[in-house]
Amino acid sequence: MIFNSILLGMFGGQEILVIALLVLLLFGGTKIPQLMRGLGKGMNEFKKAKDGIYDDLDVDKTSESNKKDSSSNDKAKQ
Repeated sequence: MIFNSILLGMFGGQEILVIALLVLLLFGGTKIPQLMRGLGKGMNEFKKAKDGIYDDLDVDKTSESNKKDSSSNDKAKQ
């Protein structure tokens, strides 16, 4: 969490613009949509695999979150 805020503080508008221009020069305008499409497909595959693990283990996500909520409520009552 702290690491993310440090990184966000280091990059301003000019730095992001320079990085975007470098990416555009390196890959070209036609290659960037293909790269983003591949990234999106990879993210979808990761989500499917994550959900598949939950299904294989028979873990109900809603019951798990309910357990966390009830345990935090129990601690708050004490």
